[in-house]
Amino acid sequence: MLWISSWVVFKQVQRRNQQKKEIPAEAQLGNLVCMISRTFRLERAEPLSSTGLSMRGIIWMLLLALMWGLSIPITKYGLQSAPPLTLTAMRFAVAVVLLFLCTIGKPVLSLRALLRAAALGVLGIGVGQVSQAFGIQGTTASVGTIISATIPIFVVVFAALRLGQRVSGRQKFGLLAAFLGIGLVALGRDQTTGGVASSDLAGASWMLLSAVTIAFYYVWSVELTREYGTVTIAAWSTLFGFLALLPWCAWEMSHTEVHLTVGVISAAVYLGVAVSVVGLFLWLHILKTVSAPVAASVQYLQPVVGIAAAAAMFGDTLGVLFGAGVVLILAGLALAVATKRKAEEAVPHE
Repeated sequence: MLWISSWVVFKQVQRRNQQKKEIPAEAQLGNLVCMISRTFRLERAEPLSSTGLSMRGIIWMLLLALMWGLSIPITKYGLQSAPPLTLTAMRFAVAVVLLFLCTIGKPVLSLRALLRAAALGVLGIGVGQVSQAFGIQGTTASVGTIISATIPIFVVVFAALRLGQRVSGRQKFGLLAAFLGIGLVALGRDQTTGGVASSDLAGASWMLLSAVTIAFYYVWSVELTREYGTVTIAAWSTLFGFLALLPWCAWEMSHTEVHLTVGVISAAVYLGVAVSVVGLFLWLHILKTVSAPVAASVQYLQPVVGIAAAAAMFGDTLGVLFGAGVVLILAGLALAVATKRKAEEAVPHE
């Protein structure tokens, strides 16, 4: 659910700064945010003169929105019989095998790169994905879905911090709107009873921690992914994150009753195959066939799919507060990334 630009843009920003031809702070921020998206979603970047949108492209985008949008409801379904750490470990046990099959013929990581990939894996999976599982367990799938949609907003904030630039007023307003929206969706679950369950607030807090951590992972692994490729870094970081999970998973299984039903196994396979692997390659394909602004619209479709699936699968109540929260979060998302296109135009492509 990120956006698109190129490494060339970022290198041009650096070169111009070295020549003391300063680019506005907002443009530099946007360039890095755009570059983060391309780094993680597109190996080979060539700007398109038109949208290149076809019926086939629309179908691929809708399929991706469906696959990724179902991830949190499917996780919620798996958590009904398996505890969070176990389900997360099962998911990435499947994903890591497939990802490494895709690294055949790819560059080998240096020792330093391996250490950095290990740190990223522990952060992205050991903290980000695990906290997401705890969050989904502690609240409704619809609340978890919409809070996870805030990841791009935190990417903008961390990108600003990395550049040493201040966040623009529009982006601050978008961040504020998103936080207000998170509060509303967390409160909205119990609006019909007039109370707020502490477990719901705890679950929303876990989801927020997950969004912040995953955004941090994206921003602080740009250069490593650009040097070795998306798939290679995804494979190694997933491996290290999975290995870090194993001791905690063993402890959890020794203290918690685990039912490895067909539903749990199916959920783990879906998350590992469809979300972590197939979704990645489908996204890469989409970005090679349609323009960046069109491809980015997938991030707005995912919450819609997730919320609809949560309502259908679990009967989640979508009240007025929840609806208002969704509007605020999506508006905040739009405001936070609105400067991207202007920033991309501030420095011409080579």
